[in-house]
Amino acid sequence: MDAMPVPPWLEKLLATAFFTVCRSHGAAARSECNMYCLDCSVDDAFCLYCRSSKHRDHRVIQIRRSSYHDVVRVSEIQKVLDITGVQTYVINSARVLFLNERPLPKFGKTVSHVCEICGRSLLDPFRFCSLGCKLVGMRRNEEVKERRLILSSKEEEELREASQQDIYPRTPPSRSRRRKGIPQRAPF
Repeated sequence: MDAMPVPPWLEKLLATAFFTVCRSHGAAARSECNMYCLDCSVDDAFCLYCRSSKHRDHRVIQIRRSSYHDVVRVSEIQKVLDITGVQTYVINSARVLFLNERPLPKFGKTVSHVCEICGRSLLDPFRFCSLGCKLVGMRRNEEVKERRLILSSKEEEELREASQQDIYPRTPPSRSRRRKGIPQRAPF
């Protein structure tokens, strides 16, 4: 995500509510909505049965739960997204990362690594605790770059104006005084 632009589906993914009962397949077993399609413009999560009927040839990722928080397997998300800088964890023998920031623990010891956005303690020297925090960090970096571009273009314009003035100095306003009346010559 640092080198490439933010994909259009990422913000929608992070805002999606997962693990609800599917409206179409609610009576079936395994009908919880824990899938997300990267190719459709649909903002909703869907179940396993919806995937086989409506998203067969699409890029779909499965969202999992860890301690009541949504996670995605690194092996799935890194195919479609740069996850550099995001803390990963091993849960149930699979490397995962959290989709969104989690509440900070109330008590904690001093740590050497913290998320740049939410301040959550990290196990390793990563920059972010979740994809959501990385997205916020990227947006901030874009704003800083934009401000720098604006400032540098203003500075360039000021330098250009100053160099123009050096080449073509402004003529000072004339300070000629008018004489009062008719000039009187001194006698010989």
